[in-house]
Amino acid sequence: MSATATVEPKKPFYRVLYVQVLVAIVLGVIVGWVWPEFGKNDWIKALGDGFVKLIKMVIAPVIFCTVVSGIAHVSEVKKVGRVAVKALIYFEIVSTFALAIGLIVGNFIQPGAGFQGQTNAAAVANYAKQASEMKSVDFVLHIIPDTVVGAFAQGEILQVLLFSILFGIALMTLGERGHTMRAFIDDAAHAIFGVIAIVVKAAPIGAFGAMAFTIGRYGPQALGNLAGLIATFYLTALVFVVVVLGIIARIAGFSILKFLKYIKDELLIVLGTSSSESALPQMMEKLERLGCSKPVVGLVVPTGYSFNLDGTNIYMTLATLFIAQAMNVHLSFGEQITILLVAMLTSKGASGITGAGFITLAGTLAAVRPELVPGMAIVLGIDKFMSECRALTNLCGNGVACVIVAWWEGELDRDKLRIALDRDIDPADVEVAVTTG
Repeated sequence: MSATATVEPKKPFYRVLYVQVLVAIVLGVIVGWVWPEFGKNDWIKALGDGFVKLIKMVIAPVIFCTVVSGIAHVSEVKKVGRVAVKALIYFEIVSTFALAIGLIVGNFIQPGAGFQGQTNAAAVANYAKQASEMKSVDFVLHIIPDTVVGAFAQGEILQVLLFSILFGIALMTLGERGHTMRAFIDDAAHAIFGVIAIVVKAAPIGAFGAMAFTIGRYGPQALGNLAGLIATFYLTALVFVVVVLGIIARIAGFSILKFLKYIKDELLIVLGTSSSESALPQMMEKLERLGCSKPVVGLVVPTGYSFNLDGTNIYMTLATLFIAQAMNVHLSFGEQITILLVAMLTSKGASGITGAGFITLAGTLAAVRPELVPGMAIVLGIDKFMSECRALTNLCGNGVACVIVAWWEGELDRDKLRIALDRDIDPADVEVAVTTG
């Protein structure tokens, strides 16, 4: 293993994935800025959309194989429930911190104070309508798929996760009779990780297309007077990741900075595509290499994409205060606490909805101060730029959550963790990918 570690850094820099993605992002920004009409071309947009679709193509299979394989090799059913409960407890605690930090920063910096702008209720009417239709009972029922095939075909993460857990438990109870099926699923998982490595090679093309379209479509002029809110949000997210997640990581015995370096490829892919789902399969693969057990990775990471949205939580409280300040509406301490509590509920399960962050924001505002809903038009133009930061923060939060739950459960291989954090692994390396797990 040490020999492999010494050879890998010698790969030419232009063949390293994160370098290619970084260059592609820069080129995308330049093209979108200098030639906006070209950047808005449907074929340019298709480059980014196509890559995200390629990644989503393998999300359901990788979740199924990882979860089923992990549970099938567990000796007792109650361990599965224990891991799930620990994950949910961790999610709620950290999500509360994220919401609170958004409120604290919003009150301290007051990015919306003195803002001069126009509000347009019609511009956000569709989001407000979708938010009004979101009910907790519907979310719970939506976790249960109408058909198993439908869950896989539509790429519904929680539905696939539910079926995978049930299938894994059933396979576990079969004992030796299920050996052939377990072996098949284990081998299928290796093959799927190989597919992921092949697909990820297209990440630079996808990042270029997505970034060129974003800049060409919205342009730097979309930032305007709202640059203060964007800067405040990015700074708050950075503080959350480095300080809050950094302290949590230190308690578990690893460095958050080394962890961020370890997942730099995934962070750049998310930056280029504005979608945290575009890095989900690679993230699961890397966390297994990091020493987290297969059952923990399979249960925590997919669940976290709906229940552990740290970036979205920060955005909701911060944006709510910004809108209130911009509209000169005073929110009392009690109302701000209500915002925090309501946001805990509205943020759950929205990750699979287009414009999820904006829809959950509408739901929160409608529940607390309905007169603030039209003010969402103020931030509508920059939501695309905010979504990138939300996705990056969500990715970091879910990665740390998986390591913490694995450590809490006693399923973290310390030697693998130490070695992996000191290595530079290319997620586009097919030979390495097929040996995962």
